Amino acid sequence: MGLRFYFLLILPYYFLVSLAASHWIPAVIVFGDSTVDAGNNNYLRTIARANFPPYGQDFPGGLATGRFCNGRLATDFISEALGLPPTIPAYLDSAYSIEDFAKGVCFASAASGFDSATSDVLSVIPLRQEVEYFKEYRRKLTSYVGKKKAMYIIREAVYIVSMGTNDFIENYFVPGGSQRSEQFTIQEYEDFIAGLAADFFTELYRLGARKISFAGLSPFGCLPAERATNFHNPGECVEEYNKVARDFNEKLQARMKTLCSALPGLKLRFAPLYDLFLHITQDPSSYGFETSIRGCCGTGEFESGAFCNELNPFTCEDADRYVFWDSIHPSEKTNRFFANQTLRTSLAEFI
Repeated sequence: MGLRFYFLLILPYYFLVSLAASHWIPAVIVFGDSTVDAGNNNYLRTIARANFPPYGQDFPGGLATGRFCNGRLATDFISEALGLPPTIPAYLDSAYSIEDFAKGVCFASAASGFDSATSDVLSVIPLRQEVEYFKEYRRKLTSYVGKKKAMYIIREAVYIVSMGTNDFIENYFVPGGSQRSEQFTIQEYEDFIAGLAADFFTELYRLGARKISFAGLSPFGCLPAERATNFHNPGECVEEYNKVARDFNEKLQARMKTLCSALPGLKLRFAPLYDLFLHITQDPSSYGFETSIRGCCGTGEFESGAFCNELNPFTCEDADRYVFWDSIHPSEKTNRFFANQTLRTSLAEFI
């Protein structure tokens, strides 16, 4: 399966780049967490930031933009493939204006989740505030291009949502227990988060969104940080966490199907990234990687955010050899795989 599957993932990217020219998408609008945060957390008083080296070492100009990666995110590659700018700017970045945001904008905040209690852990932007920023954006867009064109952009834009993992690894499963783990069984919490997600999608629809792609939970038990703390099976994926991801994905897909039936014109699609991510971590060499057990930054087992910094002497020179950039976040090369998979699945009918 290895090399053949690799090329099947790569080829659609180039096909869709040419296809985008005849199927115009006016903008890509992003909500979520650190998997898609383009730098909004730079403007918060939080340790959940990545605006310092070695983050961004492979980004154009070597800039540490606040992306939790050595380079670009999956959303950046998607924007480029759709004939839009090669990077999506963070909404809170004053270097950009509504002229830039009219083609793409990111409201995501690292360490956030569907549950507001999750964003409280590291004092980041809760999802409800991401929605408020979107409302403000709509007003600015209307002033910039007029009501008719603004509503066209809002309606025809592609919305990408990547969120949910933090609700479990930073909230429910936090060492020592949490308020949520005392309130809910894990199955009840999955239902709770799925309900919050459905409410969020409904709110986006009410505000004009019609084409929404949700990146389901990845097998987060295979993150290097989770493997490193798996004391029962050292170095192995935490199957309990992977099962939670699978169960949650199944529950949310059912809710998404119900929403599409109830809300006329809504195209809410699930990006099937779980199996791809799991296969990459289990067989990294098939995708041109050397390892998935640790990330490039530092020792690659524990470092992320403030602990992944230029003072750490262990950071690798070639991040393309690693599935992960730090102990939690994918490398730029992995992000390209995720972008290709999203383009050929959940976004395919939009373009």
